[in-house]
Amino acid sequence: MMAKAIMIQGTGSNVGKSMLVAGLCRAAVRRGLSVAPFKPQNMSNNAAVTSDGGEIGRAQALQALACGKALTVHMNPVLLKPESDVGSQVVVQGTRMTTVKAREYARLKLQLMEKVLESFNHLKSQNDLVIVEGAGSPAEVNLRAGDIANMGFAQAADVPVILAGDIDRGGVIAQIVGTQAVISPEDANLISGFMVNKFRGDPSLFDDGYTMIEQHTGWRGFGVLPYFADAWKLPAEDGLDIASLQRDGAFKVICLGLSRIANFDDLDPLAQEENVSLTMLRAGQPIPGDADLVIIPGSKSTRGDLAFLKEQGWDVDLQAHVRRGGHVLGICGGYQMLGHVVRDPEGIEGPAGDTQGLGLLDLETLMTPDKRLTETQAIHAPSGQGFHGYEIHIGRTEGDDRARPFAHVNGRPEGAISADGRICGSYLHGMFRDDDFRAAFLQSMGALAGGASYDATVETTLEALADHIEAHLDVTALLNAAR
Repeated sequence: MMAKAIMIQGTGSNVGKSMLVAGLCRAAVRRGLSVAPFKPQNMSNNAAVTSDGGEIGRAQALQALACGKALTVHMNPVLLKPESDVGSQVVVQGTRMTTVKAREYARLKLQLMEKVLESFNHLKSQNDLVIVEGAGSPAEVNLRAGDIANMGFAQAADVPVILAGDIDRGGVIAQIVGTQAVISPEDANLISGFMVNKFRGDPSLFDDGYTMIEQHTGWRGFGVLPYFADAWKLPAEDGLDIASLQRDGAFKVICLGLSRIANFDDLDPLAQEENVSLTMLRAGQPIPGDADLVIIPGSKSTRGDLAFLKEQGWDVDLQAHVRRGGHVLGICGGYQMLGHVVRDPEGIEGPAGDTQGLGLLDLETLMTPDKRLTETQAIHAPSGQGFHGYEIHIGRTEGDDRARPFAHVNGRPEGAISADGRICGSYLHGMFRDDDFRAAFLQSMGALAGGASYDATVETTLEALADHIEAHLDVTALLNAAR
């Protein structure tokens, strides 16, 4: 038998759909079901490498973890990775298809429903239940024609929808009632009910508002979910989520908030270190003089973000930071920026040309069309500590500083370290998930670290999230709405 399915759509972006799906996935697994997450279309530069050699959105990776399933490209068949304000790379079933502007994608997505349904049916054939996450809001009726992310998919796949509203941002009655008012009757008929997310305080204070939504829409309510305070312990989907995690640890880590920041899951384990203060620097903010470590993260547009970095004056700040004896770590695109120049003669990431780098490592990078997507086991060269990571990048980096590698992978040198050991770069993402390596890396710079298990914390938090959802939502009725 094919699996049943249910879809969680939101009244807008960032209403908590990803977290709701992760919690519902874990709750369903605890009921003995084989469950898979699915998001037809995601837009994110925060990607994960799958077991079948592709890439999907990081949120679906967390949801797969909640299900106890290996990652597969079918969990997120269409991934849009913004490269500029008007254009995105289109990844279909884990592989780059093309780069298009927004207007061009409106035409292209008409061709993508077949792949979306193919992936959805693949998951249905192997599970008892598929929990689907929408994107944005079905109330964006101007985008309804050719839609593959919300109601267009739900209609094509005949999947019932639960609509989630966010009371924390205010106006949740209008969010939900207004959604029904603007969508078509055919789409409204697919909605089985609603839930209210992120309530702070006594939920009974919203009883009248909850009843009002039921009366205005005719939809049943599945409950009011209080704000989940431990959400920060789960991998962040948006870099802005990390920006709020400013703790009072003695060791100060600054991450540059690049305009096209990508794969910033490197930061999540650092955020949980009690003795680390992690700050995501926003545009216009200087690098603090008391920073111990500055991280230049990955980027979807290395040359574009090099220009952005210099516009903020961060190149000058970095030179001062290094003169003060501070440490710098460049990861992936950040590693490429540390060299003398980034060359893109074929215009792979934008207009063809060269961009001068930061000159902090004796390296040069040449952009090439081939993308490297792989999980990697490495050994940190200075400490001898092993760790697990992944690569997801284009480009090849060479230069004299590679004679001092950051790590070894299968006996081959990877990354580079400056002669004084204070500046290092690597293509390897995800290294800080390894507790022993994270502790060794931080301790080498004089930080107190260790004792916390990142993976164990994520697992405990997923269990707590499922408990939270079970306590406040009618999960049985919600899962029974699946078909």
